[in-house]
Amino acid sequence: MKLSARLQAIAEELPLGCRLADIGSDHALLPVYAVKNGKSSYAVAGEVNDGPCEAARRQVAEAGEQSRISVRKGDGLAVISTGEVDTITIAGMGGALIVSILTSGIDKLVGVKQLVLQPNVGEEFVRTWLIDNGWYLVKEQILEEDGKIYEILTAVLDPQAEALNEQLYRDKTMSGSIIISKPLQLRIGPRLIMNPSPVLLKKWQGEIAKLEKICRQVALSSLETSRERENEFRQEIDQLKEVLTCWQKDRP
Repeated sequence: MKLSARLQAIAEELPLGCRLADIGSDHALLPVYAVKNGKSSYAVAGEVNDGPCEAARRQVAEAGEQSRISVRKGDGLAVISTGEVDTITIAGMGGALIVSILTSGIDKLVGVKQLVLQPNVGEEFVRTWLIDNGWYLVKEQILEEDGKIYEILTAVLDPQAEALNEQLYRDKTMSGSIIISKPLQLRIGPRLIMNPSPVLLKKWQGEIAKLEKICRQVALSSLETSRERENEFRQEIDQLKEVLTCWQKDRP
């Protein structure tokens, strides 16, 4: 089985022999790959909708992996029992929804040691949740596939998470003078921001273009509140442009 680049990158983050729950599994491609390649000894493929759930069951049956993969219909972490798995993947949905799933099923995280999360948008919500709930972000990846850009966040449960997170999100200095504060790191990624790739640069060039469009629209309004919003957007744009300038200077 050949996975997409996005799913392959997620699969490579799985600890060998883990007991996996893939939430929002769609066609169960990741669980099938994981058990077939020794990444997972057992997996739960969770899906809330009937169609994808049936597709997952067919995929698992065709792979002959019904004994090692359990396909379950349910909302979020409701598909697993407390202590059943040690690794959870949630991919292909918004960051706010991922946070909602983790928060609603927080009792199911007992015994879970690693989270591999791939929000399509709202990555800052996920990073904030990890900090607030004792998880340490050990790795961040960004990749482009079929014209879409994805970020993959890998976090572990660590008793020293509070101290480690303080260190990870401390103010950083770029090009000797630009201070990168925690809020900006939450948005861009504390590990990505100091190791910029062409894909990261492309993403934030696109985000700046979106903000500039919004700013132009807000500027058409005569309301005082719109002036305040416009100023906030311009400050944000200036800050992001400053970071991009540093990245371009620092590129080899």
